[in-house]
Amino acid sequence: MQTDKVMQTKHINTPEKLLQRLDAIGESLEASGKAHALLGLGSVGIETERLDQYSDVDFFAIVQTGHKQYFLDSLHWLSDIHPIDYAVRNTVDGYKVLYADGIFCEFAVFEPHELAHIPFAEGRIVWQQPEFDTQCCVPPAKGEAHANSQEWIIGEALTNLYVGMSRYNRGEKLSGSRFVQSYALDRLIDLVDQTEQSEPEFVDEFMSDRRLEARFPKFAQLLPTFTQGYERTAESALAQLAFLNTHFTVNQAMCDRITELCSSKD
Repeated sequence: MQTDKVMQTKHINTPEKLLQRLDAIGESLEASGKAHALLGLGSVGIETERLDQYSDVDFFAIVQTGHKQYFLDSLHWLSDIHPIDYAVRNTVDGYKVLYADGIFCEFAVFEPHELAHIPFAEGRIVWQQPEFDTQCCVPPAKGEAHANSQEWIIGEALTNLYVGMSRYNRGEKLSGSRFVQSYALDRLIDLVDQTEQSEPEFVDEFMSDRRLEARFPKFAQLLPTFTQGYERTAESALAQLAFLNTHFTVNQAMCDRITELCSSKD
């Protein structure tokens, strides 16, 4: 029907539309007289070249001291721009919001002094008061990160496979599938850069599975074998075990026990 086509078109976002909405949010903050700056994050921050129709509008509203609750208690500063179809307060500092035209936002509201204690990636100043010092919008310097050793990561992968298949065989299929197809897989993702050269792509320092397919295409081809679904947890475990054995030195006793558990599934 023509109406269906209109509705579908209505909810198609474009990079221009998303950036215009962010600019409008900045204008709304300015009009409030109670804000300092708007910090765009992710694909509406310093990574605008990866914006597409599936992108969200992620931002921090930096507000004047004593006015944080003003922006959290009422979202009129957002709904005055365009009607909101859905809003949920997902943290003490912010919301997730769906506009009626299909633009999805995730944001937090901070006073300047709070940012020193908040982990966040570098963003882009969309709007600021002329006299405001934006130094607080620069992510805090990181201390020297303690990287988990290869031995620890492999150990976690193996033991997650073992626990997962033990639970699966007990009849706890949901828990078992999650240990294998989520928790163990997370550890394989931690190891992937030791098996394949990464392609040039934006890296999300907080979520290692973001853009994984573009960064590690060879590994991505194996993902369907690692996550074969609820009823094929054993097959998924064996595929992950084969990957570990191909690229790393793995304890044989654990391999044998996991293989045995996979063979004895219902």
